[in-house]
Amino acid sequence: MPVGTRATVKTLDPQDLNNVKAQIILGNTYHLYLRPGHELIKKAGGLHKFMGWNKPILTDSGGFQVMSLAGLRKITPEGVRFQSHIDGSYHMFTPEKVIEIQNAIGADIIMSFDECPPYPATKKYVADSLKTTLDWAARGKAVHKNTEQQALFGIVQGGIYKDLRDESAKKLIEMDFPGYSIGGLAVGEKKEDMFKITKFLNNVLPMEKPRYLMGVGTPGDLLKNIQNGIDMFDCVMPTRNARKGTVYTWNGKMIIKSARYKEDFSPIDENCQCYTCRNFSRAYVRHLFNVNEFLGMRLASIHSLHFYLDLVTKARAAILDGNYAAFNKEYAEKLDLIME
Repeated sequence: MPVGTRATVKTLDPQDLNNVKAQIILGNTYHLYLRPGHELIKKAGGLHKFMGWNKPILTDSGGFQVMSLAGLRKITPEGVRFQSHIDGSYHMFTPEKVIEIQNAIGADIIMSFDECPPYPATKKYVADSLKTTLDWAARGKAVHKNTEQQALFGIVQGGIYKDLRDESAKKLIEMDFPGYSIGGLAVGEKKEDMFKITKFLNNVLPMEKPRYLMGVGTPGDLLKNIQNGIDMFDCVMPTRNARKGTVYTWNGKMIIKSARYKEDFSPIDENCQCYTCRNFSRAYVRHLFNVNEFLGMRLASIHSLHFYLDLVTKARAAILDGNYAAFNKEYAEKLDLIME
């Protein structure tokens, strides 16, 4: 899912997203609550109408953003009191309030409010945090009435501890959510620990309901986690890195600003059919970055999102053909390497 934090995928418009065949995008509850405000979005007819996007939208709960505000928030059993990073004003997020905000925003898939523990954290801290997250999940589910239009996912927490992840998943399954998110990974732990947890949860979470790994990741991360049973991903990486001049290709990562591409008139990726690769050269995109032209960021973002969506399209085809293990083995390591 391309990330549209503030009701926009940076540098791109909805037609760009349709052209790269995005099926769903992600919005950020915390940021949309602060600006422009969920009541204004509701008055506009919901987030789809407000931003001109007529396909599905998923909103996160704001739990990760609240965690990242470490010095500006206080967590209690009731919820989280925090200061806005914009103007320092005080706000309170409770699980009930977070559902109210997401109901007003009108996303198709919404998240339970959770506490995302930092890494590293002691097992006791993670266990105590998990109790809070499970309580908040039950409270949020109890007030969510718009169940026909909005699918509410529970968020599995528990850090890198298998027994806590097991407890979290099983208690959320008892609550019978329509889907399950896996949070608290890709927050600083070793990748081996992330893969260990997703592989473990593959045997715990129900097969018939979607599993969403939040905030991941590189192309190789996606392929390895698909092998571990993950169905859905979001990450700012393809667009954030593209805006800084690093794009993804079927031959690995490319730093398009590099001097080696000054006279390279081939497309970014000869195996790509995106708008950028069909119309422009590496030399031209490099030039745009070197002269700080906004179009460079846009063309690089179009390419990287097209690549990511093409990657998961091919992954789905490989699963259906029974060839996923070979597909994963061929590409998982290669795609994360920087092109020579």
